[in-house]
Amino acid sequence: MTKDVTFVRLNKTVAQVKEILRLKRISGVPVVDDENHVIGILSIEDIIKCLESGKLTDKVSEHMTRNVICLTSEMTLQDAIKHFDRYRYGRFPVVDGQGRLVGIVTKNDILAAVATKLGLLYLHDERRKEVLDSDILSRSLITGKEIDKKGADFYFKIDYFDVNLAGVGAAQLKKFLLKRGIDESLVRRIAVAAYEAEANVVIHSGSEGEMYCFIRDDGIIVRIEDTGKGIESIELAMREGYSTAPDYVRELGFGAGMGLPNMKRFSDKMVVLSEKNKGVIVEMVFYK
Repeated sequence: MTKDVTFVRLNKTVAQVKEILRLKRISGVPVVDDENHVIGILSIEDIIKCLESGKLTDKVSEHMTRNVICLTSEMTLQDAIKHFDRYRYGRFPVVDGQGRLVGIVTKNDILAAVATKLGLLYLHDERRKEVLDSDILSRSLITGKEIDKKGADFYFKIDYFDVNLAGVGAAQLKKFLLKRGIDESLVRRIAVAAYEAEANVVIHSGSEGEMYCFIRDDGIIVRIEDTGKGIESIELAMREGYSTAPDYVRELGFGAGMGLPNMKRFSDKMVVLSEKNKGVIVEMVFYK
């Protein structure tokens, strides 16, 4: 939960809120009364409607969403997840027992909390250097156990730079796993995550890459490595919509900033290891 909440009162105009959202780089604000009780919320969608109808000078009270669904400060992470799943909103105000605003929870807050719960690993600069200088290339990033890449059940060399070819390896992996009798729904998840990882190598790395798959009794491990440009900030790269893809790649329909988020979403566990100019290793586990 973010405790330092940006909010507005009823006397603000839609134009003023629009400027607040621009400066704060946020997508919505709670509207509160003089006692900080939440009485509405104004979102980017509401502002777009006002732009279309020429009503930016109207007061927020005329266009805000009323009957706001709020979380309470006593709710658990599980309660919050249920609210996001049920209502499909991008954010929820958090109120105390008297209905007064005390914070706000966004999808990014939930993702970060869930990532921590599930053991999703972000290796920060000091740890990255320590790991990259060790024998990690021959060990699982998730279990720490030695892995024999030469004994991988599936191997694919990502040796092309044409973004239109991205997905060839993922398609071959999907075909291979289905032939091995792996559950179709599990294979679909693996294929989507592998596709995103393969596309990232082609679009961002500037190098060749390698895709490995290991079939274990309890699940499937997929590991993608490259020796290219690396990721300067894994935290930024994990944000939905964040992308460093060039315009020509975006015009082809790639580089929407959903690569790592989708890999995380479709896998059961994921570790990303990277440092600038030292490549990227992504390892994912999919439990049977």
